[in-house]
Amino acid sequence: MSLPPSVCLLGPTGAGKTSVSLALAEEFGGAVINIDSRQVYRGLETVTAQPSSEEQASCPHHLFGFLDPCQGVNAGAFTTMAEQAMLECAENGLLPLLTGGTGLYLDALVYGLDPVPDTPDLVRHQIQAGYDALGPETMYSFLEQIDPDYAAKIHPNDRHRVTRALEVYESTGRVFSSFHTRDESQPRFDVLKIGLEADLDALTPKLEERIESMVRDGALDEVDRAFKECPDVNAPGFTGIGVHECLEYLRGRMDLDQAKAMWLKRTRAYAKRQMTWFRKEQDMRWVDPARPEQAVALVREWLNR
Repeated sequence: MSLPPSVCLLGPTGAGKTSVSLALAEEFGGAVINIDSRQVYRGLETVTAQPSSEEQASCPHHLFGFLDPCQGVNAGAFTTMAEQAMLECAENGLLPLLTGGTGLYLDALVYGLDPVPDTPDLVRHQIQAGYDALGPETMYSFLEQIDPDYAAKIHPNDRHRVTRALEVYESTGRVFSSFHTRDESQPRFDVLKIGLEADLDALTPKLEERIESMVRDGALDEVDRAFKECPDVNAPGFTGIGVHECLEYLRGRMDLDQAKAMWLKRTRAYAKRQMTWFRKEQDMRWVDPARPEQAVALVREWLNR
């Protein structure tokens, strides 16, 4: 299968990927393809900062808000869906704009994945029992010790991915990141990677305001409705930053100020990890998100080679 030339627009949470992607779509006749593991969930559009309905109406958007919160999706399955979206874009004469902040999905799509073996039921049950007994922080700490590369790419509270990585390590002796083929000299298709510059100290007040805006725009009601339809705090859709804190408040485990403070703390830490990881990415071209014309110029130069 030959995948079309595509632009990857990458950056930490809150950096302004949506506005830059829309500018590129307007300038070059593009379609936005989500590569963010949280923005796939249906019914959680506000709290996961998905493009608004007006923004999505301005150009084709793919892989946003299609998955029930009770369901999970792995990198391999997501790659297959993203490939189909890329091919659909090419058939319609549109430039695929792969936009998001999930490094794992980027790796899987651009560089490919080795097949990950199934784990025995006994190992899976042992790891799940350990998670229940020890909690997310301890289990994530275990993962950081054995596989820091993979740990840096996922949410610390993502039970599904943390336990999956630990199960694979326990049953195969291989860290999970070793299954992610990453020969950066051999991307699977022609790709331009654009990174959005961000300073963590400057980004933090913007993240705080975004959280306040999400609460004003109904994030709590949104999470409450989703939880009533899928009443499982460990469901894949509820492990992400923001959703987890809203649930803690709704379940009476935190007051609202505590929930927002924890939300900001974890969002800031995640943005820091994203920035560190993207800095290591090969062939990244950096632009100021406040100046989308810089990204436009890079894409024009790339297309006219």
